[in-house]
Amino acid sequence: MTWTAVLIVLGGIFLKLLTSPPSAVVGWVVSKFALHPKIDSANTTVTYNGRQLAKEDQVQLVDYFNEALFLERYHIFPGNEELVLHPETDVIPYIMTVKKGKKEITFFVYNYNDHVDIVKQRKKKVASYRITSDELQNFTISHG
Repeated sequence: MTWTAVLIVLGGIFLKLLTSPPSAVVGWVVSKFALHPKIDSANTTVTYNGRQLAKEDQVQLVDYFNEALFLERYHIFPGNEELVLHPETDVIPYIMTVKKGKKEITFFVYNYNDHVDIVKQRKKKVASYRITSDELQNFTISHG
């Protein structure tokens, strides 16, 4: 009888945690699958036109990237990944390489007049999206 009550209470607690997990757990799970993640400048190298940026500029660019607002995701049809990675444009991208443990993610930052396009590559997976950030646009215009 007491074992039955203990199992029912433990089952109830488990179901409660499963159906409405704590905010910290939800935030952690969502951040794992975020399209526009927050990145750490200590694990990031930024190059522009084949040259690595100074450390202060890298930190500033990463801060602006983290503060940028996500606007929309572009759909990439299978087979068009190379066209997205190397578009026919005059804009020279900033290339941010982020290392998290054994994982390496590369962000190509293309600046335009009214928005910034990001191409995110991890292994063979490619995603493209648009962000907006006045600071990032001013940074890329003044340094590019």
